Amino acid sequence: MNPIANILRHQRVLVVDGASGSELENKGHDINDSLWSAKLLMENPDAIVELHRDYLEAGADCITTVSYQATVEGFMKRGLSENESHSLLKLSVQLACQARDEFWADEINRKGRVKPIVAASIGPYGAYLADGSEYRGNYGLNEAELNEFHEKRIAIILDAKPDILACETVPCLVEAKALVKALESFPEANAWISFSAKDGHHTNQGETIRSCAEFLNKQDQVSAIGINCTAPQYAASLIEEITAVSDKPIIVYPNGGGSYDAVTKTWSEDTHLDSYGKMAHHWYEAGATVIGGCCQTSPHDIAQIAQWVHEN
Repeated sequence: MNPIANILRHQRVLVVDGASGSELENKGHDINDSLWSAKLLMENPDAIVELHRDYLEAGADCITTVSYQATVEGFMKRGLSENESHSLLKLSVQLACQARDEFWADEINRKGRVKPIVAASIGPYGAYLADGSEYRGNYGLNEAELNEFHEKRIAIILDAKPDILACETVPCLVEAKALVKALESFPEANAWISFSAKDGHHTNQGETIRSCAEFLNKQDQVSAIGINCTAPQYAASLIEEITAVSDKPIIVYPNGGGSYDAVTKTWSEDTHLDSYGKMAHHWYEAGATVIGGCCQTSPHDIAQIAQWVHEN
């Protein structure tokens, strides 16, 4: 069963968690690394469980794994064997499931809540490059090459049994098509696909978000379409563009409004224009039903969303 549709039968919005990397940095962890937050899969898995627990306690109905920048190729560059690399990819899912199951085992946490789901993050090819390419696109790879890259990782991650795949920060339509093709090899799998956008109408590579949504709307395994790690001021316009051509749930989880420096691997100062919860309610009114946060957002921001989602 489509896990997003299942939750939306019970409540008006599915609340997704917020940032992993920037929140781990706020907790004092050094992730200035080509593996980003996935570095802690090797060094401090307990910190990852704690991060997931923070978001569950804030009211998230969905937690995403720290596999965004985790790939077999990336781990092997760090000297790990292929088998060790496979194990770390699976561990990202196992840690999220552990945090969710421990949270749900406490009857107090079940009051007024649906059982949270685990989304396995599938970052774009640009995340593997670790040079900010997910904010530009134009990798120079064709659809078949991108499909091969993604299909191998998806196969490993699905073996750990997440509830859904989060194909996120996708900068271009060709990569979305490659991801859809990869999903066809796993007919029982569901995924959301969310793009990174440079303005209120276009992906970071330059296609219209409307054309991307029009393509994805026809794909049965795509459970939601939307945007993430995009400046919050563009969200409402992007939602309108998607609703014009799609009847699938719309997912939005923008960043805090800052800009990313690929050299230093840091974000500029948070530039929230309003309270995150208030902005999220505007996105809901525009048509989004799956809402969370990306880089620079925190459990505090997610709690603001959960407060109005769960108030009735």
